Amino acid sequence: MAREILAETSAGHPRGSWPAEEQAQKFRDQGIPATVVQDIDTDRFLVVVPVEADR
Repeated sequence: MAREILAETSAGHPRGSWPAEEQAQKFRDQGIPATVVQDIDTDRFLVVVPVEADR
C-alpha cells in the first residue's frame, strides 16, 4: 500500500508521538483518514494517508 506523507515530527520530541497524533487528529476532523507511523530509518513520526497505486 502506498502512502502520502502529510506531516512529520522528530521521534526525539520531548512529548513523543503526541505532536504527530495531534496533527493527524486535525486532518481526521477534516475528513482525511490520517494515521501516525514511525519511520525507524529517519527517526521521525509521519502523518500519512493511504493512496491508490497507479496501475
